Amino acid sequence: MRIQIPFLTLLAALSLASCAVKPVANFTTPSGKLVAPAEVTFTNTSLKAETYAWDFGDGGTSTEASPVHRYTHSGNYTVVLKATKGSKTVTRKQMIQVTAPERCLVEIETDFGTMTAELYNATPKHRDNFIKLAEEGYYNDLLFHRVINGFMIQGGDPNSRNAPAGQALGFGGPSHLIPAEFVDSLAHFKGAICAARTNNPEKKSSGSQFYIVQGGPVTDETLNQIETMKRFHYTPEQRAEYKAVGGTPHLDRDYTVFGRVIKGLDVIDKIATTETAAGDRPKKDVKMKVRVIK
Repeated sequence: MRIQIPFLTLLAALSLASCAVKPVANFTTPSGKLVAPAEVTFTNTSLKAETYAWDFGDGGTSTEASPVHRYTHSGNYTVVLKATKGSKTVTRKQMIQVTAPERCLVEIETDFGTMTAELYNATPKHRDNFIKLAEEGYYNDLLFHRVINGFMIQGGDPNSRNAPAGQALGFGGPSHLIPAEFVDSLAHFKGAICAARTNNPEKKSSGSQFYIVQGGPVTDETLNQIETMKRFHYTPEQRAEYKAVGGTPHLDRDYTVFGRVIKGLDVIDKIATTETAAGDRPKKDVKMKVRVIK
């Protein structure tokens, strides 16, 4: 016997079946202010989806369920999530705002990791020069061409780009020099970013070359000797900082300190321990890429 199914009942069943396979796309972002550089965790609250496609609005994409994305610049970004099940795809869009940092920040990317550094407003000539070069892409693919473990890592010589092994480096740079900017509160603590220079009486800095301090342990005795020799005094806070993190205090008041690594100090140590050849150049090139966070 054939069973007749009422048309409306059949239609309702088909509608329910259709709803059952249609995915729902949805996600949430952290509450609170996002400041560049910002690592944003996207919590996926979608339903009934099998695959996901994310567009973070800054050129970045992901297919993870709940990805973490890093925004290096401020701006308003439209995030798009596509949730798919079978042949059905549903899209969810949401705008997020990333604000600019209050401090002047740059990132120095290497194969050993990325360092985030603050450039000091107290040394505006060096700060502005470094930012200008970074935004022009001047530093990209240059080498840390001089590395001395327990002392510092140095880069910024334009002649180091694509330099063959064995080529002597450390003599290149723009034609201009930068007047020294010695600031009492800025010292050669570990992570300090400082301007390299030639031996000139005014202690003017190279137009592009810089070094990042690794240094070593510092004692009160060492600081006392430097104070006597250079005729200045460290504050109690500076003494405490030197004894806590180390550095190269013998360079204070001779080379301009214009910034400091605030994240990624371990990257300095990793680069410093790389094997070097004559002239303290790493046997395996250590390239950099510098970008301004704004």
